[in-house]
Amino acid sequence: MSYSKISSVLLFLLVLTSINSSGQTLEVDADLRARFEYRHGFNNLFPDDADPAAFVNQRTRLNIGYKAEKLQLFIAVQDVSTWGDTRQLLAIDGNDSFSLFQAWGQLSINENWSAKVGRQVISYDDQRIFGGLDWAMQGRFHDAAIIKYNKNDVMLDIAGAFSQEEPTNEGTAFNIQGFFSYKSMQYAYLKKSWENSSASFLFLNTGFQNFTDNTNNIPDGVSYRQTTGSYFEFPIQNVKFTGSAYYQFGDANATTDLAAYQLSLEGTYKTEKVLYGAGIEILSGTNQDGDSKNKSFFPLYGTNHKFNGFMDYFYVGNHANNVGLNDFYAKMVFTTGENSNVLLKGHYFAANADLTGNADTYLGTEIDLVYSQKLIKDVSLNVGYSHMFASESMSLIKGGRPNDNTNNWGWVQLIINPNLFKTELNKS
Repeated sequence: MSYSKISSVLLFLLVLTSINSSGQTLEVDADLRARFEYRHGFNNLFPDDADPAAFVNQRTRLNIGYKAEKLQLFIAVQDVSTWGDTRQLLAIDGNDSFSLFQAWGQLSINENWSAKVGRQVISYDDQRIFGGLDWAMQGRFHDAAIIKYNKNDVMLDIAGAFSQEEPTNEGTAFNIQGFFSYKSMQYAYLKKSWENSSASFLFLNTGFQNFTDNTNNIPDGVSYRQTTGSYFEFPIQNVKFTGSAYYQFGDANATTDLAAYQLSLEGTYKTEKVLYGAGIEILSGTNQDGDSKNKSFFPLYGTNHKFNGFMDYFYVGNHANNVGLNDFYAKMVFTTGENSNVLLKGHYFAANADLTGNADTYLGTEIDLVYSQKLIKDVSLNVGYSHMFASESMSLIKGGRPNDNTNNWGWVQLIINPNLFKTELNKS
């Protein structure tokens, strides 16, 4: 996104402030975060004869929200960069790191119904299937339209999207490839809440462009994948339970059928100073030596960094169409001060499907440690360290890389997110 487009956004602000009408509010927030990372086996087993990586990423985001009686507008622009990626004396940012993160409008039809259209974050429940992916500096958005219903304790969203690279005169082939790049998407999401409990149901249909050749020049129809299931929360005395169950079916690709599932259950118990939790997540997989169908569940558009260990060995741009995962975990969150806490979490990973040669399904154990401290109003500091103790079987799903090297990851993140101002326009 160019600086001229940023200037257009600022001009848009000036126009809004000149509107002669009461009952309108304008709010502007900033989100600046810088994160240093040391990677020595992050996302994959560390290879022999390699050096660790170290860098600082930064996100600078400006959020602009406008509300009137029946209209809401929201625009978020951002710059995502790595410290040092642009020469100091360069007149312009040569990496074109500016982008439009969100730009949507929501129109109230009546008291219960509304329509939301444009580039937006879609996030539900624990963010396993749909999430904003706020850990990633760039975040995740969808160009979509949503019809929304909300009354009492019931909400319903019905949404659709259709993706093209640019306007054309012939054809609708969608050449952007990747597991997350759908050509079309439709879903219905229903949620019912009670005093201390809730349950939701999701049906999602995603279509991916097929091609007859490896160069993606000849389109050959669309493969459709369906994901359906439920998420729930409920307490039993002092223990809070959350869980989910999803099933995927349809086309894994142009030639293979899909039949996959996900199950999870977590219980947490909180005392005055410590939160205790334990859980399990099962994501089905396909046998390494072959299967009649693709049985590998993939959580699609969720905040996958949140699940299955912070080192991102599973489902964060990887592990698609693989042997699945059985993740047994336990955690403790210690309150260490009025504005600080420490998270300690351990994972035991095993393959869900059979590995080649009947190898042991145990993949490894990961330990995650995160310290969080609020420094002052709107400013917080997070420090994390993770260590992966990989088994020999981990090499079988990670391209044959050795499992006996040290695999660890450390990071420090500063987050600054103040509200710059909030005002009622032309109050009468």
